[in-house]
Amino acid sequence: MNPHLFQIQAIPCALWGAESDRVLVAVHGAQSHKEDTPFRLLADTFRGCQILSFDLPEHGARQGKPTLCKPPACVRDLTAVLDYAEDRWKHVGLFAVSMGAYFSLLAYGGRRIERAWFLSPVVDMGALIHSMMTWFDVTPERLEREGAVPTPMGQTLYWDYFCYVRDHPIRRWPIPTEILVGERDTLCDRAVTAAFAERFSCRLRTAEHAEHWFHTQSDLSALTGWLRETGGDFIR
Repeated sequence: MNPHLFQIQAIPCALWGAESDRVLVAVHGAQSHKEDTPFRLLADTFRGCQILSFDLPEHGARQGKPTLCKPPACVRDLTAVLDYAEDRWKHVGLFAVSMGAYFSLLAYGGRRIERAWFLSPVVDMGALIHSMMTWFDVTPERLEREGAVPTPMGQTLYWDYFCYVRDHPIRRWPIPTEILVGERDTLCDRAVTAAFAERFSCRLRTAEHAEHWFHTQSDLSALTGWLRETGGDFIR
């Protein structure tokens, strides 16, 4: 299935599927893009609704652009995309991957979203940043002094990002949410995800042998099965 490519306020977007009165806003993770495999699979599986995906700053068609992939810019983008969706579809859901889930928690906690699906979500960005700082021996003092510290993971640690996350804790998430994580995910602490799921009454499932990045045939089969089992009335 090939999507229709267009823009929302200069944000590169992709719309998948036949015309419907329902849509899933799809938010990708790090080093991904609006036409990545999970969204193609989502469009093939959720045939009863359309999928609206888009490129976050520094990703996809926005690589090399001046806007960095930091929370304020991402929240603005997510808000613009959801505003567009709410104006055009009667039923709106959410599918978010990894850090895309964190940006969704920041932007959508008070919005009209009927249901959400999180894949390998970062639900506590502060905990992840602290872990990365420990892995690469970066102290808060050094991060504040230098402002930005590149890491071998390809991710850059930023002092202003660190401060934003600290000052914007996630306190509200009323949207009924399904969560799928990999049994071998070494990026996100499973206990942290489980605590989030319990706190906000989310349904949490673990895919055997999968890591943070769902990419093998086994991973994608597990993802497809999970989507089919949890889609319910939203996908008809």
